[in-house]
Amino acid sequence: MYVQNAKSSERKPVTVPGLHAMKAQGQRIVVLTAYDTSFAMQLESAGVDVALVGDSLGMVVQGHRSTLSVTLEHMVYHTGMVARGLSSTLLIADLPFMADRDVPHVLEAGARLVGEAGAAMVKIEGAAPHVLDGIAALVARAIPVCAHVGLTPQSVHKFGGFRIQGREQAAADRVLDEALAVQSAGADLLVLEGVPRALGERVTQALKIPVIGIGAGPQCDGQVLVLHDMLGITPGKRPKFSKDFLAGRDSIAAAIRAYADDVRSGAFPAPEHCFD
Repeated sequence: MYVQNAKSSERKPVTVPGLHAMKAQGQRIVVLTAYDTSFAMQLESAGVDVALVGDSLGMVVQGHRSTLSVTLEHMVYHTGMVARGLSSTLLIADLPFMADRDVPHVLEAGARLVGEAGAAMVKIEGAAPHVLDGIAALVARAIPVCAHVGLTPQSVHKFGGFRIQGREQAAADRVLDEALAVQSAGADLLVLEGVPRALGERVTQALKIPVIGIGAGPQCDGQVLVLHDMLGITPGKRPKFSKDFLAGRDSIAAAIRAYADDVRSGAFPAPEHCFD
């Protein structure tokens, strides 16, 4: 939870129970990706609540067309760099493609990302039975889990591209069912990506755990963006759900602060960043 100390200008460390308290109190949660120490320090200075080392690094750092080439070694390496730049911001690390193929591999990946690299939570995509088993196994060993449903980038080939999910009633019901399933398996947080804003609101109201939206509308408990997208430096067309916060500002630090302020005030995402 973002708590400013007037005397020391220090803030209390963000914790998993703190995120739950923020949902209960109606405080929006600010999440942003980071991939190295320097940018992690910028997030920390701007008061970002959660830093996510996403496997999006495969696209914005490594230059691939999807996240599928990212390995566990890559994730451990980048998570360790980000951890060294943080003191109070909570750190989440993605489980890369196929790290969730069975419980032993999930536990190995979780142990390395938390024990070796310094993450406080791991993120896992989908809600298939083996994923639910993996969530339960991690939670049983005191490793907090952030689930991820809706548009899950590791399923890009199954979806036929990065396509918005849940537009039709049956598909929307399926996304909600998946969100409830990962919560029941023990997830403490949910990333909901690429769904109509009405579905984002529906999922957020149905779940007890915080819901972090990316292209899921303004009613989610918090928002996350890819750092390179919100700085306007991703090659090609910027995603509809993102915004160039560096435009009109003189520094990266100012852009990140503006993003955090807009998430907390509810100014972002605006209608033009949402799907209907």
